[in-house]
Amino acid sequence: MTHAPAAHRAPARHPAASALSRHTRETPPARPRRLGPLLFCAPFVVLFVAMYIAPILYAAYSSLFTIRRSGLGLTAPIEVFAPLDNYTRALHDGSFTASLGRVALFGVVQVPLMLALALALALLIDSESARGRGFFRLTSFVPYAIPGVSAALVWSFMYSSTSSPLNRLLEPLAVTIPFFDDDIVLWSVANIVTWSWAGYNMIIIYAALQSIPAEVLEAARMDGASALRIAWSVKIPSVRGALVLTTVFSIIGSAQLYNEPAVLQPVSGGSISSAFTPLMSAQSAVAAGNYPYAAAQSVLLAVAVGVVSLIFFKLTRRGDHA
Repeated sequence: MTHAPAAHRAPARHPAASALSRHTRETPPARPRRLGPLLFCAPFVVLFVAMYIAPILYAAYSSLFTIRRSGLGLTAPIEVFAPLDNYTRALHDGSFTASLGRVALFGVVQVPLMLALALALALLIDSESARGRGFFRLTSFVPYAIPGVSAALVWSFMYSSTSSPLNRLLEPLAVTIPFFDDDIVLWSVANIVTWSWAGYNMIIIYAALQSIPAEVLEAARMDGASALRIAWSVKIPSVRGALVLTTVFSIIGSAQLYNEPAVLQPVSGGSISSAFTPLMSAQSAVAAGNYPYAAAQSVLLAVAVGVVSLIFFKLTRRGDHA
């Protein structure tokens, strides 16, 4: 038998080298894998930038200009670059600063009361003795499902000085509530907001209550803790994160107060002005064609809300470390 010369034999390949070569051929390049998640996120990023970031940047840019009119106002107004004019005007505008103070008072009083009500409802529904939990969850959430404008229209009928069923019920007691009095109208608005949003916040807190381990609650019962003690010492501390979240949402919502007072304004007898809230004041500037001034008011409101939210987060984090 003849053998091929050694010089013509194919070199033997190590098994590991063959496996590595096969793996290299079969494994796709890593770059497309990195691009895949970015492509999936692209629609959200585009919409977020176009619908959220871009309007904010445009409002901030517009606020740096001011509208000037020359002569007797017969010529078209022009926009002049004046970075501080609109902000100085807004801070010296008594109606705008009053609207900021009004909304601040609204938030300081209404937000804690609404969240206390939402927490109480959530604890009652979560208690062992509660019956018909689904029914009470639904009925508490229904006001939130009603559009804010529709709710304000219904409450405007309830507050009306001529057709208020609430005052008719109080007639035998010779009591009449002036819902649109200057000193009461803010709390009439707060009542509508509380009625609309307490159920929404209750659902968030109730969901947090459901995440408490059953072993923790059972251990508290075995230690002899009453239902009230369990609620105060176990449940409420466990839903602290949900309370922080709902508080921040409520602070932002208070700053954005618009629908309810705007709907009540025509029937308020003048107690709700066109600058009752900061957003209503900015809307009045837009109606007058002064977009840069409205943008400056919006920027000031956003900065104020951001500062308050940041302070609140700092205080709550300090409580965590303590």
